[in-house]
Amino acid sequence: MKHSRVPLALVATVMVSSLALTACGTSDDEGGGGTAKQPPKTTALGINQADPAQLKQGGTLNWAIDQFPVQFNEMETDGNQAATNAVVEALLPSLWHSRPNGEQVPDKAFLLDAASRTEGGKQIVTYHLNPKAKWSDGTPITYRDLEANVRALSSKDPAYKVGSPAGYEDVSSVRRGKDDHEAVLTFDKPYADWRALFGAPNNTPLYPAKYMADAKSFTTGYLNKIPVTANAYKLGGIDKTAQTVTLVPDPAWWGDKPKLDRIVFHAMTTESMPAAYANGEIDYFDLNASVAAFKQVSGVKSGEIREAGGPNYRHLTFNGKSPKLGDPKVRKALFKATDRETLVKSGLKGLNWEGKPLGNHFLMPNQKGYRNNAGDLGTYDPKAAARLLDEAGWKLDGGTVRKKGGEELKLRFVIPTGQPAAKNEATILTQMWAQAGVRLDIRTVPVNEFFDKYVTPGDYDVAPYSFSRTPFAATGSSGTYARDGGGNDSKTGSAELDDLLDKAGRSADQATALETVNAADAEAWQVAGVLPTYQLPEITAAKKNLANLGAQGMADIAYERIGYTKQ
Repeated sequence: MKHSRVPLALVATVMVSSLALTACGTSDDEGGGGTAKQPPKTTALGINQADPAQLKQGGTLNWAIDQFPVQFNEMETDGNQAATNAVVEALLPSLWHSRPNGEQVPDKAFLLDAASRTEGGKQIVTYHLNPKAKWSDGTPITYRDLEANVRALSSKDPAYKVGSPAGYEDVSSVRRGKDDHEAVLTFDKPYADWRALFGAPNNTPLYPAKYMADAKSFTTGYLNKIPVTANAYKLGGIDKTAQTVTLVPDPAWWGDKPKLDRIVFHAMTTESMPAAYANGEIDYFDLNASVAAFKQVSGVKSGEIREAGGPNYRHLTFNGKSPKLGDPKVRKALFKATDRETLVKSGLKGLNWEGKPLGNHFLMPNQKGYRNNAGDLGTYDPKAAARLLDEAGWKLDGGTVRKKGGEELKLRFVIPTGQPAAKNEATILTQMWAQAGVRLDIRTVPVNEFFDKYVTPGDYDVAPYSFSRTPFAATGSSGTYARDGGGNDSKTGSAELDDLLDKAGRSADQATALETVNAADAEAWQVAGVLPTYQLPEITAAKKNLANLGAQGMADIAYERIGYTKQ
């Protein structure tokens, strides 16, 4: 359904690296040394996998997240954030688990089985829900919940602020089957990615019907609170002062007993996470490819680094509604004025990880079907950038900053606080784009306001951050790249791109789907709203005795299986 956004900087935040690099770079001996590693397959797992039966019962997991969630409805536009996903997906139902290779299998705690068939030219999917499944208020989970979620997420009512309607918009009906635990969905058009619905792997868990019943409940029902849950853990408390969210086992849970006594999510800046980890204040966090963090935590004797080929990437988003960036020629000029090789080297230096400029918005280099569709827009060419800016009416006229109608080509480059990666990237691009006659106005804003007050409402010109991908290349991207996508922060797009993403999500033939995804990507490059820079390695730090959590690759997290080894 969507990408999850990770605030910047850390990679931009996540994902860049704490970037101990500036535009001038750093010495060759900084970082880990050695030969750079090829990214592992996205099917790789680095979670210290163990049979839960062999883990000890009890213990607390202190987990660092980079923002304190406010909107706990993941499907609401403002809830589309990685920190929110981490918390909510431990508490709400997911009908599906994702295996390391991206295959979707039923989560038997909620879904016994599901099957798709064609009848009368219509696609019909029948779900058999687990009759033991109940919400924390005692209400059974039934077809009514699926019906309410479909109605809310279909975007047929514009009052619902939805990230993306992909898939849900094509459901013409949800009806009761032989009983309340059998749901029958009928699709207007074939939809190959139907397993993307109602699942945590696509960041679309199931919410209670009463909180999806109307737009007000959808927006405010989970705002600053989590009123109802249904999973191995339930809410223990939200402490705004301490910036923590605590989860505890739900004694009414009908599935496998969770191993931990509690999970405590601690919101903190990414630059403070390594020290907190080294001091034993937290047990697990995502390094977001931060070089500085990698160096700090590598020497922690009680911990270890866990890696996988993450399906995530770093990028720059350009605000197509900005008066200065509304002309695609200007955005394309900035693409060509960006030396992505420099960004890759600075972002990954010290991680012993080989990287190249990313040539695709939807597929990673270690995924089947990947193709570099960037063309000349992915090539650093300052002279071509200058020509495009001239054609767009932005002239130097003997000065150092281009002007049009007496106004300078000065762009608001918005970054969040506490993110050294963003600061360094801002430095790099300030110098790089100055060569093309573009001036950057670096604006540092509170990390918890980065999306809600700046990126989402469009109060910026350029913003660096990362996208956390899902196993669904087309469906998982539509909210970000479709013109009506709730997560389309660039406010750019085209009818052709919408059509290609739609076709890719419907194709039952993988080869055809991948060809269509690549055609969509070629069009995304021409739209020039998002400039991919590089794939981010998935690198996490965890206490050595922490099991079943780490670098997940394409697999989702089974929270009830997380625990500590006995030794």
